[in-house]
Amino acid sequence: MGVVGTLKYLSEKLSNNKKKKKKKQFNTVSLKIRMDCEGCALKVKNALSGVKGAKSVDVDMKQHKATVYGCVEAKKVMEAAKSTGKKVELWPYVPYTTIAHPYVAGVYDKKAPPNFVRATNDPAVGALNPVEEQYGLMFNDENPNARSIM
Repeated sequence: MGVVGTLKYLSEKLSNNKKKKKKKQFNTVSLKIRMDCEGCALKVKNALSGVKGAKSVDVDMKQHKATVYGCVEAKKVMEAAKSTGKKVELWPYVPYTTIAHPYVAGVYDKKAPPNFVRATNDPAVGALNPVEEQYGLMFNDENPNARSIM
């Protein structure tokens, strides 16, 4: 083994003792922020671009939505957005097609962007029960016997 082998062994032991940094995972954080003008949008974009780990920032004034892509934490992004003085919350909307009952009181929101509804954790609203699913399949356009039923 000799001197070279001993030095290699010692260097491996010393390098393993160092604490390894945990790599951050690539995230997408979407926020709902009220923006009225181009100046507001620019202020929000500059604040969110300054977050450590942010790769890109997308601001949509029409939907009042800001999206940050990169190795960021939602908490840090929220803090940076609140520093602009605007009311901030995590993006509360999901696509209309993912909810079974989109017109239920807790889900339907007049202020939601087109084709979006509020997210819910209620399983009765989020998914069809077996009876509803059976009726849905019975009158489905893909069912060849649907015309005879109607």
